[in-house]
Amino acid sequence: MVCRGLLLQLHRAGQIELPPVRHVPHNPLARRRRPGPVLLDETPLEGTLSELGWLEFRQVRRTADEELFNSLLDQYHYLGYTQPVGEHLKYLVWGSGRPVACLAWSSAPRHLGSRDRYIGWSAEARRRNVRFIAYNTRFLILPWVRIQYLASHILSRMVRLVSPDWERVYGHPLYFLETFVDPERFRGTCYRAANWVVLGRTTGRGKDDQSHRPNRPIKEVLGYPLSRRFRELLGQ
Repeated sequence: MVCRGLLLQLHRAGQIELPPVRHVPHNPLARRRRPGPVLLDETPLEGTLSELGWLEFRQVRRTADEELFNSLLDQYHYLGYTQPVGEHLKYLVWGSGRPVACLAWSSAPRHLGSRDRYIGWSAEARRRNVRFIAYNTRFLILPWVRIQYLASHILSRMVRLVSPDWERVYGHPLYFLETFVDPERFRGTCYRAANWVVLGRTTGRGKDDQSHRPNRPIKEVLGYPLSRRFRELLGQ
C-alpha cells in the first residue's frame, strides 16, 4: 500500500504516467451498512444497585451479540456508532435479564500531550508501548435505566476485566486506560467516582493538524492506571 500510494502521488504530480485502471476491487469497508434498529423492552428499570442484582459483563466482539451492541450505540448514544479501527473490544452489560449498558474500547491515540506528560515516557517508549493503553471510546447507559451509582459501579467492575480479555484476544495486556469527556455536555462524575484521574485537556487539534489552531471541541482527558508500575512498564 505504501508503494501504491507513492506511485499515485508521482502520477498526480505528472512525474510518471501509470497505465489505465483495469479493475476496481470491491471494498466492503467503504460503504459499511448502518446497524439496524432493535426492539427492546423499554419499561423503566429503576431502584437500587442491590435490587438490580448481579451484573453480567459480556465481551461481544466476534459473537452473535455484536450486532445488538452496534445497534444500541447507533440508536441511543449521542455520537452514534462508528466501526473501530485497530485493536478493540465491545462489552454489553446485562442486569435483570436485560441489557443495561454498552462500553467500547479501542487502541489509544498515538500522541496525547496531557497523558504523555502524566506517564513521563520518552517519544521512543511511546511509539513502542502505546499499544499497552486502551481508550474508552463509548460508554452508554440505556435511557430507560435509572439506577443511582450504576455508571461508576460498571466502570469499577470493567477495569478488572478489560486487560485479561485484551490479552486473550491480542496477546498482550493493558497497563493504562484513558477516555475523553466533553465538558460542554458532561462533568465526568461517574469516572471521578470510579477513581479515574483528570490528566488535563486536549488542544482541540486533530492528529494531522497543520494550522496549530483548535478545530474541534476541547475535551477533558481522564486516565486510570491498571498497575502500580504503569510508568515503569510503559517507559521501558
